[in-house]
Amino acid sequence: MLFNSINFALFLPVVFLLYWFATKGNFRLQNILLLVSSYFFYACWDWRFLFLLIFSTLLDYYTGIKIHEASVRKKKLFWLWLSIGVNLGFLGVFKYYNFFAASFADGLSLMGIKANLGSLQVILPVGISFYTFHGLSYVLDLYKDRIKPERNFIDYSVFVSFFPLLVAGPIERATHLLPQILKKREFDYGKAVDGLRQILWGLFKKMVIADSCAEFANTIFNNSADYSGTTLILGALFFAFQIYCDFSGYSDIALGTARLFGIDLLRNFAFPYFSRDIAEFWRRWHISLSSWFRDYLYIPLGGSKGGIWMKIRNTFIIFLVSGFWHGANWTFIIWGLLNAIYIMPSIIFNTHRNNLDIVAKGKYLPTIKEFFAICFTFGLTVLAWIFFRAKDVSHALIYIKDIFVGLIHRASYSQTISFVLDKVGLALPLLIFLFIIIEWIGREQQYAIAHIGTKWYRPLRWGLYYVIVITIFLFAGKEQQFIYFQF
Repeated sequence: MLFNSINFALFLPVVFLLYWFATKGNFRLQNILLLVSSYFFYACWDWRFLFLLIFSTLLDYYTGIKIHEASVRKKKLFWLWLSIGVNLGFLGVFKYYNFFAASFADGLSLMGIKANLGSLQVILPVGISFYTFHGLSYVLDLYKDRIKPERNFIDYSVFVSFFPLLVAGPIERATHLLPQILKKREFDYGKAVDGLRQILWGLFKKMVIADSCAEFANTIFNNSADYSGTTLILGALFFAFQIYCDFSGYSDIALGTARLFGIDLLRNFAFPYFSRDIAEFWRRWHISLSSWFRDYLYIPLGGSKGGIWMKIRNTFIIFLVSGFWHGANWTFIIWGLLNAIYIMPSIIFNTHRNNLDIVAKGKYLPTIKEFFAICFTFGLTVLAWIFFRAKDVSHALIYIKDIFVGLIHRASYSQTISFVLDKVGLALPLLIFLFIIIEWIGREQQYAIAHIGTKWYRPLRWGLYYVIVITIFLFAGKEQQFIYFQF
């Protein structure tokens, strides 16, 4: 059930009305409704994987209690590693077995040994990486005595499977979400309106920008040998806007939907394309995953306390694991490695925390230095996205080579102009430009239109919302599945 589907447009108001009116404010009944609704939402993808979700939930619920009750550290470790091992085992089988089997067979073939390890013909359960990390953060926090175990199975299950975040995050922490689930929630009109506003902006980003860019990014990447260097750059730019608007659009819809039910989720994006260096970019992109790796991997490895070489080692580990988390393909690993290389200068020279505030805070325009820093950081990011989008490493390298070779040929530019005029048209570039302007104006808020128009005369404010709705209907691209559903 896609957020941008008719089914979800029918599902959401029914759950909303039952939640606030049928339960009469009883948060226990509300939690039961949320759990049933979440399981129904997940079963709409493939009901068979619902049993895997329930098993994972039961595993972490039980091992969490055992970790808390264990009297000695050895027993705590046993239950902790049982949870980690089983969770990562399922993730490994469904997501990584074929990758490891193929890579191992390729390695043996280089030594002259032929091996046919076979592959598993299985479908990757949607959201498995996200709900697995939800559960792991819970048992790890219990082991560190940061929280107490939740003994009500329904309440804990809502934490793991709350439908707005179930299939593509944000990756929540028990310390943040569980306390909200365990208390009475009152309807807040202002919060609900704000949630609807964020949903609207998320739908615009997904349906107008991401889905439209996807069509042309796919055309160029899938036929890259037929296009010139500047057209290949255009394809990379289209993908950069596609993946940002696709994933941040999903996150906006998820956060807005949760707010309709009186629940605040972790912010997942903070205008990353306005970053002045790669370190700032990673503080603003997929924040819930970056902070998860920081808290549960980087810091346990020693973080930044062991000197420069430990910082470098731990940073490379984080980015390689992050790349591997995204998918079982060498392209994702190289994407992670490339970002690690990007961030190295700021780690070595200790400048990675130079840009903590949003750029040009309280100002209309950035300085010349900030502008070029943003452009340079964005350029590095777009280059890395080529590996993320390419079908394999060879495709990515050829794509990049053809960009630089093609740039020296004048015909390259005329082909790109023809591609834009004949296939893309002027509407999409203008919409992207307008989108960038709106994001820039709203960059100091939680999302771009959080405060835009809120103090306007009501007809003007509603006029803005109607313009966005009409734009979605007129300029929505061909429906595309959310990119991060595959992770």
